[in-house]
Amino acid sequence: MEKIIIKATKRSVIGKQVSVLRRAGQLPGVIYGHNVEPVAIQMDAHEAGLLIPRLTSSSIVTVDLEGKKIAALVREKQKNYIKGNLIHVDFQAVSLTEKIRAWVQVHLHGVAPAVLDFSAVLVHNMERVEIEALPGDLPERVDLDISHLAHIGDSLHVRDLVLPENVTMLSDLNEGIVIATSTFAEEAAPEVAAVESLEPALVEKKKKEESEE
Repeated sequence: MEKIIIKATKRSVIGKQVSVLRRAGQLPGVIYGHNVEPVAIQMDAHEAGLLIPRLTSSSIVTVDLEGKKIAALVREKQKNYIKGNLIHVDFQAVSLTEKIRAWVQVHLHGVAPAVLDFSAVLVHNMERVEIEALPGDLPERVDLDISHLAHIGDSLHVRDLVLPENVTMLSDLNEGIVIATSTFAEEAAPEVAAVESLEPALVEKKKKEESEE
């Protein structure tokens, strides 16, 4: 991924007055972490709105804070859930020479034979894994080939993920990521429920017949 630089300035406006900044086209945020005292910042909302959504939780971005270049991760992105635009961003400053922990997305790719041959449904139980590496070595995502799912019940686990040599997996290796399941149980459920709903009526009918005898 290309190097992304976000220009920022220190922010003095805090609290409820931040809404004034937003109306003026500024995006409030904060940066903290390695050798950086927590400081409130503001960015051009339009520029940041184009760049930040492209970043993952493991993407390194350079925050240009009034001329000081700071390598950082985006730790939290707050959005307006109605309009969908960013309203606040948290950056964590990092050292490029010290390993850090980060969560990365698991991307499923390929075609599962179980889906084609047995109409299986893939259940994605784990969408992110935790890893450790130098900031510059953090992958944007981890790919998982689902073509190994050949039959109903086949599954893939964290241990099946292939990482670069300089990246360490921290998530439990036995955690299941995806499994091929059958739709039979789901389809049969309504029929079972229907039978169970008839049982009280059948019991009542039997009692009535016995009393008449």
